[in-house]
Parts: sequence; structure tokens; C-alpha cells
Amino acid sequence: MSLHCKEAFAPVAVIDTYRDFRDVVARINVSEFGLQAGVFTNRLNDIMYAFSRVETGGVVINDVPTYRMDHMPYGGVKSSGIGREGVRYAIEDMTEPKFLVLNP
Repeated sequence: MSLHCKEAFAPVAVIDTYRDFRDVVARINVSEFGLQAGVFTNRLNDIMYAFSRVETGGVVINDVPTYRMDHMPYGGVKSSGIGREGVRYAIEDMTEPKFLVLNP
């Protein structure tokens, strides 16, 4: 089903069976998009594996991938945009850094 690899801006849940969690992560990473991922598990090894290998801007464990708080660096990778949203990143976007070097 092509929905596995698309960005669906709608309330959609894709539920699949699997035998090997590493295969699941490989299937997730086939997508050209990478905004956020929601992984439902209580297995710490799978949580850490997903966090280190899922190609998204964030991994949310046991909640929907749209979960966010303003101080979090919310955003994506691949074709899911550039940069991050949140208070810090908004301030950085509206700030022009400048430095002065003064040699005596």
C-alpha cells in the first residue's frame, strides 16, 4: 500500500505485522519523507534502535507522531521540509547573528 511511504496529513494509522523489528525500520526508511515517527513498544532495545536508525526529525514512543511541545525541535528530514519549529528556532530565524573582532 503506497500510504506506507507518503505523508498523509490526516488521521491515519497503518498497522502491519512483522517478525523482525529491524525490517520494520528498514520499511519506514524507504519513504522519501521523514517528518516524525510514532513507535508503539515497551521494549527498550527497540526504542533505542528506532531512535538511532529511523530517518525522521523525531521519534515519539507510545504516542502519535504529531505530539509536540513548543520547546521541542519539531521538524523533519528528507522531503519533509528543512529546519525546525519551536520558540528557540523562531527566535533564531528572526535573528541576524553578527560578530565583531577587535584586535588591540
